[in-house]
Amino acid sequence: MKQPLPDPPVRDSVDTMTSPTPQFPVRCLRYVAKVFAIAGMDVRKLRHDPTELLTRAIQPTLWLLVFGQVFAKSRSIPTGNLDYIAFLTPGILAQSVLFVAIFNGISVIWERDLGIVHKFLVSPTPRTALVLGKAVSSGVRALTQAFIVYLLALALGVEMNWSPLSLFGVVLLVLLGAALFSTFSLIIACIVKTRERFMGIGQVLTMPLFFASNAIYPTSIMPDWLKWVAHVNPLSYEVDGLRTLMLAGGQSTFGLPTDFAVLVIVLGVLVVIGGLMYPRLIT
Repeated sequence: MKQPLPDPPVRDSVDTMTSPTPQFPVRCLRYVAKVFAIAGMDVRKLRHDPTELLTRAIQPTLWLLVFGQVFAKSRSIPTGNLDYIAFLTPGILAQSVLFVAIFNGISVIWERDLGIVHKFLVSPTPRTALVLGKAVSSGVRALTQAFIVYLLALALGVEMNWSPLSLFGVVLLVLLGAALFSTFSLIIACIVKTRERFMGIGQVLTMPLFFASNAIYPTSIMPDWLKWVAHVNPLSYEVDGLRTLMLAGGQSTFGLPTDFAVLVIVLGVLVVIGGLMYPRLIT
């Protein structure tokens, strides 16, 4: 005669309801760890080519010492209660961040040619974590530009805001701006897929983004059509936030909450798009 099977163990309803809860923070921590692992791998490349940091310092130096000095003497651009060098300094920092980040996509093409992208794609790492890791590494590189621009501003006698909260805000804006344009660069790399085409498109995009912003002149003197372009240009919001936080007596045009919100929202959208397009890099 067969023995009756034992009844299955009854699970505590409280445990059943609460067991999924710890999994979400664990998944978040793992996701963040993967993002920083990708970022750390890219940042370590600077040890093999530290001259990149020095060459990146040439452009902001020329803009502030040559362009800025000439236009400051001409007094042809109205900048309110700020002298032109002070007005220009945050714009040049944003421009330097843009130039560092926008060509970051070419490194992804190199990685594809070396087979590194294939290894990433067969790993369990989420695609958005790969994209965000690249974005974070670009932000770390851009922080060196902030250090250089601050030194130049001190040498030129610009009155800076040194409060810890403002400095922290500047760091956040630099990271957000670099991450945003780095992700945009990665999306372009996924579309064009060759280094030659990428370099051409990158050069075409950087100058319109820069000149169609409030980096070197206020939006109030722009023609109406250019004002509209400047208001949809994320670089304008980065410059506005930097100008507010970096300068003593700096005033925001759009409002700091708006500046941060626009950059975060656009970055989030681009990371999702980049995560979807990243596998196309090898097809």
